[in-house]
Amino acid sequence: MGGSAPGPDRQLPVETTSFVDRRGELAAGRELLARARLVTLTGPGGVGKTRLAARLAAGLRRTFPDGVRFVPLSGLDDPALVPLAAADALDLPDRSARPPLDALVEQLKDRRLLLLVDNCEHLPTACAELAAALLHGTTGVRILATSRHRLGLTEEHLLEVRPLPVPDPDGDLSAPEGSPALALFADRAAAVVPGFRLTAANRAAAARLCRRLDGLPLAIELAAVRMRVLDVDQLLDRLDDRYRLLTGGSPASLPRHQTLRAAVDWSHELCTGRERLVWARLSVLAGSFDLEAAEAVCAATGGADGGEEERSDIRPHDVLGLEAAEAVCAATGGADGGEEERADIRPHDVLDAVAGLIDKSVLSRESGPDGIRYRLLDTLRHYGLDRLRALPGEEPAARRRQRDWMLRRAAACERAWFGPGQRDMVARLRADQDNIRTALDFSLTTRGERLAGLRLAGTLWFYWHACGAPREGRHWVDRALAANPEPTPERARGLWIAGLLAAATHALTAGLALARDAHLLAQDLDDAAETAHAEYVIGVITLFMDDLPTALRHFEASVARGPVPGQHLSLHGLDQVELACALGFLGEADRAVEVCEAARRMCERHGEEWVHSYVLRMLALAHTVCRDWPRAEHHARQALRLKIAVHDVIGIALTLDLLARTAVEQGTHERAAALLGAADRTWTAIDRDRWGSATLTSARRDSEARARAGLGPSDYGRAYERGAALDLARTVEYAVGDTVRPRRPTAGRRTNGRHRSTPSTPGVRLTRRESEVAELVAQGLANQQIADRLVIARRTAEGHVERVLRKLGFNKRSQIAAWVAAQR
Repeated sequence: MGGSAPGPDRQLPVETTSFVDRRGELAAGRELLARARLVTLTGPGGVGKTRLAARLAAGLRRTFPDGVRFVPLSGLDDPALVPLAAADALDLPDRSARPPLDALVEQLKDRRLLLLVDNCEHLPTACAELAAALLHGTTGVRILATSRHRLGLTEEHLLEVRPLPVPDPDGDLSAPEGSPALALFADRAAAVVPGFRLTAANRAAAARLCRRLDGLPLAIELAAVRMRVLDVDQLLDRLDDRYRLLTGGSPASLPRHQTLRAAVDWSHELCTGRERLVWARLSVLAGSFDLEAAEAVCAATGGADGGEEERSDIRPHDVLGLEAAEAVCAATGGADGGEEERADIRPHDVLDAVAGLIDKSVLSRESGPDGIRYRLLDTLRHYGLDRLRALPGEEPAARRRQRDWMLRRAAACERAWFGPGQRDMVARLRADQDNIRTALDFSLTTRGERLAGLRLAGTLWFYWHACGAPREGRHWVDRALAANPEPTPERARGLWIAGLLAAATHALTAGLALARDAHLLAQDLDDAAETAHAEYVIGVITLFMDDLPTALRHFEASVARGPVPGQHLSLHGLDQVELACALGFLGEADRAVEVCEAARRMCERHGEEWVHSYVLRMLALAHTVCRDWPRAEHHARQALRLKIAVHDVIGIALTLDLLARTAVEQGTHERAAALLGAADRTWTAIDRDRWGSATLTSARRDSEARARAGLGPSDYGRAYERGAALDLARTVEYAVGDTVRPRRPTAGRRTNGRHRSTPSTPGVRLTRRESEVAELVAQGLANQQIADRLVIARRTAEGHVERVLRKLGFNKRSQIAAWVAAQR
C-alpha cells in the first residue's frame, strides 16, 4: 500500500527580503529555548512573529539532530486536523489504528527536534492539546509557537514580540542605522525606488512616519510601497490625513490594532477598483496558490453584457498624482465611496491585478513545485475576507469557484495518475493542500454543496492512498459520507475509499465492511467501474487478513477478467500486484514472476512509477522464494529508485527489510546490519511494530539473528547504529548503490531510546553531556555561552570541554569543531 510525499512548508519559510535587526528578541528566544520546551511568541498582527520565529529556529538547526520543522496553521479551520498537519510537516505517515495525537507522540518519543507551530490563535484548544501531548509524552521535542494569545499551559514561556523601536523625530537622528524601524523603512523604500537612502533632509519625516505607524513592520512595509510615487514628506502628510479621518483628529491615541487596520485600509484604497476586487476574491484561497487558481477564483462576470471597460468611480486617493491631476480625474459617485468594483473580471485581467498587488506588497511571490506561486499574508487575507463579506453574494460565489477549480484540478490529476509525471502531480497537490481542505470544508458545511464535497473527496482517493495521507483522507471521506446518505455513484465510490483508508490505518474489519457496502451499492447502481474498485479493496483486505487461498482466487478472477470500462488502471495494476503477492506467499514463484512481468510491461508502456515500484518489489519477493538472491536484490534496488521518486515511505521501509534479508543470505552481514538500522528508523515514521504483522516481524528477527551471529554483538551494534543515523535520502542512496558508507552518528543523537555517542577512535566514547558540549563548541560558543545554554555553572562547562579535548586527543577547540563536522 502507498506511502508519503513531501509536504508543503515543512522546512522554514524562505526569506525573500532582508531581516531587520532584532538581536534582543533573538537572544531572549535562544535563552528561553535552552531551558524551556515550550516558548510562545506573542504580539499583535503584523508585528513580525512568524519572521522572527523562523529566524530564531534557523539559528538553532544544529542544536537539534532531528531537525527543525515548520507547521503552518493559517490555512486550517478544523481543529481535528492540527495533529495531522504536524505529522505531515514531520513526514510521519502514520498508518496505525491509534488516535492521531497518540500516534504522533509515539513516533516522536525518541527524537530531538524543534517544532515551529505558526498562527495558533484561531485554534487555541487544539494547539494547546498538541503542545501538552508532546511535552508530556516525549523528552527531546521542543516547541516554538506563534500566536496573538498565549496557549495557557503551565509549561509555557512567553516572549512578547514588540513593535520596532522608533527614534524621537526631534532627537538625534545622525545614526539612523541604529533604529530598526528606520532601517526597515529605508530597505523597503530602496526596493521600490532604487538608490533611495535616508538623508538629513528626510530622516525626521521618516521617523515621524514610523512613529505614526507604531513601529509595526507590516504597516511600515505597506507604507514604503507608496514611495514609488511619493516622497517621504508627501507620504507622511497623506498618512496624517488618513489617520485624522479615521480617529476624529486624535491620532496619538491609536491602539496598535487600529494602526494596522488604518495602514491596510490606506493600502487597500490606493489599489485600483479591479485590484481591490481581486484582493477580496483571492482571500478565499488558503496558503499559496498559482495563477491558474487566481484566474479561476477571480474571473467571474458581474454585469449584463460582460464586455464593457471598467467604469468604477475614481476617488482622489485612487489617483496618486499631482493635485491638479486629482482635481481633473477624481469623481465621486456613491454615498460611501468604499465598495469594490463589481465590473466583469476576465481571466486575462487577473494577471494585471495580481502584478499590481505584488507591486503594492499585498501579495508575496514565491517558488513552487509547478512554477511561481503567490500568497496573501494572513492579516491581509482576513482583511480581504471582511471586504468580500460586505459584498452581497460574493463570498459563497467565490468559494464555489474555488471548490470547482480544486475539483477540476483533482479530476485532471486522477485521469493522468497512471502515467508519467506522478511526482509532479504529488508535489502540486501537496502545495495545494490548504486549498483542498478549504474546498472540502466549504462543501460539507454549506447547504446544497455536500455532494460536490463527496465528489472531491472521492476524486482524491489516489492522493490520500498513495501519498501518505490516509488519516486525513479518512477524516474527509467519513465526513462526506455522513453528509451524503443517498444511494449515489459518489457514495459507492466514497464507501470503498473509506474501506481502503481504514485498512491503511490497520482497521481491517471496519474496512472490509465498508468495501462490501460499496460493492452492494455499486451493483445496485449497475456501475461496473465502482464495483471493480470495491472488489479490489475487498481482495486486498482479505490478503492482509492472511486468508491466502481466498485472496488468490479473488485476484485470479479479477486479473483474468481484465479492466472493465471506467476502472482506473492503477487499481487494475494493483490487482496484478496483489495476485503476485498471494502467489509468492503460497510458494508459486514462477507464476508470480509471470504476473509481475506482465504488469511491469503495462507500467512501462504508460510511464507509470508508483504501481511499477510495487511490481518490482513483488518481483524481488518472488525471486527470494526461488532463493535467487542476486536477482532479488537487483529488483529491490530498482523498486527503491522509484519509491524515493514518489517518496513512498512505506514502500521504502518494506523494501529495506527485504534488502536486509538478501544481504544476510549473501553473507554481507555488515551491510545487513546497517540496512536493519535504517529500516527500523524508517518504520518509526510509520508503525514501529510493523502493523503487528507476524510475517514482517519474524523475517526481521531472523535477519537480525543471522547478522548478529555473523558479526558478533559489538560489530553488529556499530553497523546497526551507523545505518540508523542515515536520513531517508541517504538510506536509499546507500541501499541502492552502496556508494554511501553509513557514517558514524552525530554527537548526542538518539535512536530507539539508546544514546549514540561519537567516538573518534575505537573504544573512545563521549557521554551525552560531553557530546552536547562538543556540538556547542563546534557552533563557536565560548564557555560562558555553553554554560548559559545548558544551564550549568561556567566551571562545569570548562571541565566538560577539557574532558572532551583529553578523550579525543586534541589540544585546541578548533579541532573539536573540525571533528564534529567530520562526524556529520
